[in-house]
Amino acid sequence: MVIDSGQGSAQDGIRAAGMVAAVELAYRPTRADILTGVLVRERLRRLHVLRWGFTVVFGGAALLAIAAQGTVTVLTALVALCAVLIWATPHLQARQVLRTVEWQGEYRASASAAGVTAETSHMTLLHRWSVFRGYRETRDHMVLLGRDPNILLVAVLPKRGLGSPEEAERLLDVVSRHLPSV
Repeated sequence: MVIDSGQGSAQDGIRAAGMVAAVELAYRPTRADILTGVLVRERLRRLHVLRWGFTVVFGGAALLAIAAQGTVTVLTALVALCAVLIWATPHLQARQVLRTVEWQGEYRASASAAGVTAETSHMTLLHRWSVFRGYRETRDHMVLLGRDPNILLVAVLPKRGLGSPEEAERLLDVVSRHLPSV
């Protein structure tokens, strides 16, 4: 329990109570960052099984049509195109999201007891911990997943934005204090 006696800031009270101070990140979003978030979300919702299933069905149908007819028809080409588009869906989503956010330039984010704050020269956004259901750590990213049923909210914190490799442990500590690993 943190008690503020009116002397010092609330941040001093939090540090005195043994809480970890905010972890700061500075980065420019990349397609790889967003693709990581999309793929983590897809795995958690088990959509990757559906995507690969449809890819195999459409790809197999295209191959069977080519084998049966001995030539490529417009219908066979369309079925093959469907297989490719189904496989490429996460990549296309990541590209579209990047086009939406990259114009804002560098992001300065921080993870603290209050939540995750992202700031650019155009906006400031605070996600309180209560909007997330959990996190998943990858080698290069910390992915925070929204509480909504379809996991529409995905926040990706790239570890390359940290000041030093030791801060990755601090980031994990801050996030794991507030969210379970999923």
